[in-house]
Amino acid sequence: MTTAILTLSCHNRPGIVGAVGNFLYEHGFDIREAQQFDDRASGQFFMRVVFAPLDPGTTLPPADFTPIASQFGMNWAITDPTHRPRAMILVSRFDHCLVDLLYRQRTGELPMDIAGIIANHERGTYEHLDLDSIPFHHLPITPDTKMEQEGEIWRLVRESGAELVILARYMQVLSDALVAKLAGRCINIHHSFLPGFKGAKPYHQAYARGVKLIGATAHYVTTALDEGPIIEQDVERISHGDTPEVLVRKGRDIERRVLARAVLFHLERRVFISGSKTVVFPG
Repeated sequence: MTTAILTLSCHNRPGIVGAVGNFLYEHGFDIREAQQFDDRASGQFFMRVVFAPLDPGTTLPPADFTPIASQFGMNWAITDPTHRPRAMILVSRFDHCLVDLLYRQRTGELPMDIAGIIANHERGTYEHLDLDSIPFHHLPITPDTKMEQEGEIWRLVRESGAELVILARYMQVLSDALVAKLAGRCINIHHSFLPGFKGAKPYHQAYARGVKLIGATAHYVTTALDEGPIIEQDVERISHGDTPEVLVRKGRDIERRVLARAVLFHLERRVFISGSKTVVFPG
């Protein structure tokens, strides 16, 4: 065992930090990194601890932590940071986020394995991309075939062992039933303006209104469309001289980096869902 990550959340009360620290010390571990947050509004406590053994041969069966977890009523997990979760990527015609995820995964920036790509457009739409040996699944969708198509998505996610689903500008609304199955492990990216513009050509709408900021939001998918717990956001200033085409280009850049950061935070176990929002410990 080299290092491990302990993540936990529970109702806040005195003694949690001390109990965790003493437990790790008594079992022969050194704390390398510790972050915690007391949410006074909800009364919940969140903690992320990276620890390593003082003796390289020391191991920690997760069950050993159960008594402390039960004492404080914790939701918790101990994970191996070298574990590479398998991710299924869903995409529609716009492929800029897909391209970015593939690049970051291949260069090691995103420590995950890609279980497959699901698209509602034919493979030829992405013929300019080097997908290497990544399984590609063309699942077209119509209003009449939505349930069958989502059934296939769920089958592929389940059979591939995907632990994370990334909507890389997948322009279809998932049903409540599928969203429920993917709760806490499906990340979406969308533009976010002040004010917000919904429907077709949002960047053209923003141009027409003369906005001064454009941005993007990455969030967990819930049954409330585009209103799930927010993981990451970013904005960029624009000017009256920027054309709709410039807004689209800048918007794509923001979407790429916001989605990548959100995925990385999730992979590194830095995100805790707290009701309708998140607690995200910085790296």
